[in-house]
Amino acid sequence: MTASETAKTLAFAAAQAAADKKAFAINLRDVTSKIALTDVFVIVSASNERQVHAVVDAVEEKLIKEHDTRPLRREGKGGEQWVLLDYNDIVVHVFHKEARDYYGLDGLWKDCPEIEFVDETDAERARRAAAAEGDGEDGE
Repeated sequence: MTASETAKTLAFAAAQAAADKKAFAINLRDVTSKIALTDVFVIVSASNERQVHAVVDAVEEKLIKEHDTRPLRREGKGGEQWVLLDYNDIVVHVFHKEARDYYGLDGLWKDCPEIEFVDETDAERARRAAAAEGDGEDGE
């Protein structure tokens, strides 16, 4: 069994919201073969506690606004070192970089298939750069 399309859609939206707030090391894992309670883990890092808070807020706002869904549960670990948002189909883990290294969540789920995430902002920048290069070549 693999992650549902609903779960993937929510996971991509959460990951993009995190990326928009400059989260990094974004990792999506299909955990359906290991956990019956959820389909996808979205694991992201932030540089500091303030950014952790901003990423969490952005994820919640995007999923409410675009998908009319709220977390069933929100848990914090060590202040703003690790915040977990449980949406049933997905679980979003927002880590301060050091907390992510300490808890090693990525290693625990490394056997689960990774779901590729492409930051739309980066993809759009690349498209614009390619278009600009193409325009420059036409003018020569």
